[in-house]
Amino acid sequence: MITRETLKSLPKNVQAPPYDLDAIRPGILHFGVGNFFRAHQAFYIEKILKNDPEWGIIGVGLTGGDRSKKKAEEFKAQDCLYSLTETAPSGKSDVSVIGCLRDYLLAPADPAAVLAHLADPAIRIVSMTITEGGYNIDENTGQFNLNTAAVKKDLENPESPSTIFGYVVEGLRRRRDAGHKAFTIMSCDNLRHNGTVARKAFLGYAKARDPELAKWIEENATFPNGMVDRITPTVTADIAKKLNERSGLSDDLPLVAEDFTQWVLEDDFADGRPALEKAGVQFVDDVTDYEHVKIRMLNAGHIMLCFPAILEGCEFVDQAIADKDLRGNLENFLNKDVIPTLQAPPGISLEGYRDSVISRFSNPAMADQTLRIASDGCSKIQVFWTETMRRAIENKRDMTRLVFGIASYLEMLRGKDQNGKAYEPIEPVYGDAERKLAKADDFESALKLPAFDSWRDLQTPELTNAIIAARKLIREKGVKAALPAS
Repeated sequence: MITRETLKSLPKNVQAPPYDLDAIRPGILHFGVGNFFRAHQAFYIEKILKNDPEWGIIGVGLTGGDRSKKKAEEFKAQDCLYSLTETAPSGKSDVSVIGCLRDYLLAPADPAAVLAHLADPAIRIVSMTITEGGYNIDENTGQFNLNTAAVKKDLENPESPSTIFGYVVEGLRRRRDAGHKAFTIMSCDNLRHNGTVARKAFLGYAKARDPELAKWIEENATFPNGMVDRITPTVTADIAKKLNERSGLSDDLPLVAEDFTQWVLEDDFADGRPALEKAGVQFVDDVTDYEHVKIRMLNAGHIMLCFPAILEGCEFVDQAIADKDLRGNLENFLNKDVIPTLQAPPGISLEGYRDSVISRFSNPAMADQTLRIASDGCSKIQVFWTETMRRAIENKRDMTRLVFGIASYLEMLRGKDQNGKAYEPIEPVYGDAERKLAKADDFESALKLPAFDSWRDLQTPELTNAIIAARKLIREKGVKAALPAS
């Protein structure tokens, strides 16, 4: 493991935190300390702490299973330190120890400590990476879902919460009652208008709990929208071993990410913010166009590549992009389906962005798993493909590549590639009923899955038949036979 003691004798190629750890004071509490957070938000905060030491981070885990407990123990044992290896497609790497995470709490084990920090006026930003599907928005109504068991339990016992919504709103209630300012609620998830989604979720919960409290939150808290981008793969035991061998460290929590990173953020903070512009964050009045470029090109392209790649037996993204047919389909999707219907923000070349996407997918150092990219496909399809799908249907554009993508997703859900190798698709929002639809032997039942709800009002018999035909072709002759002609 690495600890404060390790910092005294780091290998020459490893950069130590450029500040005194003891001088760092927490100003941010973050829910969901996953790899992306550690390589993205924490990476930016790390860069400003030497001059802004009051913006250290307290991490919070919300679940109490064995895996969560092990993660908490590892963070504590390492003084919340970890190494980050940034690797370019050329193979050049830089390694640094990140120290901005100054504590890690497991909420089920110590809920009082989490609530105490949320009530503390020193915490001025509460941020989160809880995945695209973590905001509890009902896909049919578009509103916060009050009917889940966890939410109902929190509303019945609002001062003893278990959900992020319960914790945040109870923390704000305590601040209001103590006469303190509200904090900024900052989503760092890969969602269009993630701040707007967070606002709907937290205010939806608050209104159900106490309309007066909800009004105070609405008037005093802020929910900035942000666009976040960095490829950060899962670190397997084998990858962790290789990272440590290269760095010379013995880190139980090593992390690898590409050298590319981007964060575009609306400057809308309730009680001050760190000087993140000094770390490369771009502050804008409206992130919409930046979001659309990233989500409709990089994220949409990622799943367009990986759904069929899994069926082809490709384990890693760089293997998939090296397949000339899969790469050609991705390029055609971006060139013909996305770019012609996309508004570029100032200074952004869509063709240049396309080329950077292809280059980033080609980075072998990421060893990024296609199954990781395909996980939670239901939520990702709705976020990443909806705009392109709706425009294609409404404007009667060529839909062959989108049809192929949907068919590939549905075949991928069956859990077996075309060579007969089994794998386990990861779909956390699907219950037993949805899993049954996904596994149905006929080709049409799975089209009832919520992944396609965002354009169901535009679904035509012709589109349904085209998807069924593509599924049949994939099933009978394989992915390559079903690939759309260029």
